[in-house]
Amino acid sequence: MKMLKDSFGRTFPYIRLSITDVCNFKCGYCLPNGYQKDKSDNRTFLTYEEIGRLAKGLSELGVCKIRLTGGEPTVRKDFFDIVKIIKNNSGIKKTVITTNGYRLDQIANQIVDSGLDGINISIDSLNRETFKNITSHDRLPEILKGIEKLQQLNFKNIKINAVLLKGMNDTEKDFNEWSNFIKNNEIDFRYIELMQTGDGLDYFRKYHVPAKIFTDYLNKNDWIFQTLGRDAGPSKNYINPSYKGKFGVIAPYSKDFCKSCNRLRITARGDLRLCLFGNTGISIRHLLQKDDQLEELKDLIAKQLNFKKESHYLELGETGLMKNLSTTGG
Repeated sequence: MKMLKDSFGRTFPYIRLSITDVCNFKCGYCLPNGYQKDKSDNRTFLTYEEIGRLAKGLSELGVCKIRLTGGEPTVRKDFFDIVKIIKNNSGIKKTVITTNGYRLDQIANQIVDSGLDGINISIDSLNRETFKNITSHDRLPEILKGIEKLQQLNFKNIKINAVLLKGMNDTEKDFNEWSNFIKNNEIDFRYIELMQTGDGLDYFRKYHVPAKIFTDYLNKNDWIFQTLGRDAGPSKNYINPSYKGKFGVIAPYSKDFCKSCNRLRITARGDLRLCLFGNTGISIRHLLQKDDQLEELKDLIAKQLNFKKESHYLELGETGLMKNLSTTGG
């Protein structure tokens, strides 16, 4: 089997596939003014059939994990059909999603029945008012209720993400609240260091705080670093024998962050992005129209890996094509 490999020896078993740019939240670090349609790009989002062909081609390139992202992926009416075609027809071993969880309590049964292998839920604070201030939605109780329902249905792979924001969720009190939350909960919680985007420079300057403040907290409280598998994401995970859950840190400004990169991104309109903050994207959608285009598709994707850079160069202030995090799933 042909494997995706770049000129630096990195392999790519993991794809983040955005299926929509639309999101119904207004998170300050992503879409503070809500979703605004890009009038310069009139292409529709990838269809169910195109996604099925894409997943099949990726599986034949050694990809074993696809994360469905957005925007908010569950706003698509055919969301569970998309999950089904990836799970049943492509050879992909793990299909997972990232969601804001806004109707998690309503679709928990469908999530379990769909065969999804994991779910990441964005919850930036356990404080209801802080959550509302960050997302512009007072939905925290419903989201937590949805998580409880998933657990009652014995859904195992649940993770929670929070963007670390200065003065909003970065105190020891915040860290202790999450520590208490995962004490008896088999849930992974990860802080993500705020990243600068093209539209978000002012927000970044105001709210960025290094992820080190959380790793210092973990080290002080006897959390132990854990090594993960080849298809794992960028989180550095920590375990503690006294806790059922785990902590994680995603620190894109840390030294050698890109050294272990194992993922590529595909936008909701069918552009391959080699990096979240890359300067270029190439459309692969024209090779998703017929089943007999599979070899051409695989060849094009494999050749693009020659152009993947060694680093995202975020530390130099480069943000590439990334206007906001909704366009390629963050």
